[in-house]
Amino acid sequence: MRQAVLIGVVLLFLILFAVVINGCRTNARKRALKDYNRNVYAVITDSNDSVSQPFFRLLSGGSSQAGNLQSNVNQLRIAAEEDVKRAKGFDVPGGMRRAQLDLTQVLNFRAEALGKIANQLPTAVAQNAGSSAAASDAINKIAGQMQAFLASDVIYSQRVIPYIKQTLDDNNIGGQQIATSSFLPSLAWLSPAFTGTKLNARVGGRSPNGTPAPGTHGHGIDSVSIGGVTLQPSPAVNRIPAGSNPTVDVKFTNQGENNEIDVRVLVGITGAGKPITATKTINQTTAGQSAEAQIPLTQSPPIGTPVTIKVQVVGVPGEKQLDNNKSQYTAIFQR
Repeated sequence: MRQAVLIGVVLLFLILFAVVINGCRTNARKRALKDYNRNVYAVITDSNDSVSQPFFRLLSGGSSQAGNLQSNVNQLRIAAEEDVKRAKGFDVPGGMRRAQLDLTQVLNFRAEALGKIANQLPTAVAQNAGSSAAASDAINKIAGQMQAFLASDVIYSQRVIPYIKQTLDDNNIGGQQIATSSFLPSLAWLSPAFTGTKLNARVGGRSPNGTPAPGTHGHGIDSVSIGGVTLQPSPAVNRIPAGSNPTVDVKFTNQGENNEIDVRVLVGITGAGKPITATKTINQTTAGQSAEAQIPLTQSPPIGTPVTIKVQVVGVPGEKQLDNNKSQYTAIFQR
């Protein structure tokens, strides 16, 4: 009996010891998971507050601080690269390895895009004569890099956050705050036209406060065609093959010294049946270059009856000559 009691005591001790060891391991694992989540929260908050916010404030100032713009953005690039190094140094528990892989990709996207944008900034903000084409190209490239910021936000929200939450839930860890992130403050930055208004008044066609940039502004219509027929101005009568909801093809030229943004082209057909109107907005036109607007009609024009077709490229801020950006045609749609 004494031997049986001794064996029972030893077994009980071993069981209690195993329970204690397992509890210590569980607590240690939970602490490690909580510490990892806190580390991610800290580095993402730094990326949002100390990199994204000052970066977009700098870009919004654009040409007003052109001299130091590239240098300041490069400083933010260095800060973003430090965030990458910091994240790579995290102690990563086994359950967080997928989150860690995507987290480093998110931070790399941001750092690399900042470097590429910094390289384009001197050209993008240049105001010297003849620089508009090069500046426009640089702004297009900068707007393209905004896609990397958007991708980083999507990867973080759709992969990093779910992986962290799932691992915390699997280990019965509650009460933890997981960082959110929106490095790109607005989808508008994906548009070269919007970015151009922030960086370069000459390219954007107007200054950041909305006033027209120095120099001439405006457009002139080159040709209008429907269904392959190039229209001749009134009093000529144009005969156009009838079709289901045809498209009006308007070709025009930016005749000014500035690129323009949000250029609207209007089409109206009147004289028989219900009036037809349609419009198309061109994001940006380049000084001295041709542009084209293909405008589908919302309904089929009447057949066999003369109608009047009016086309207008709406005047932009600062445009003074408006007689050459509108035209009128007489037409008959026929089978």
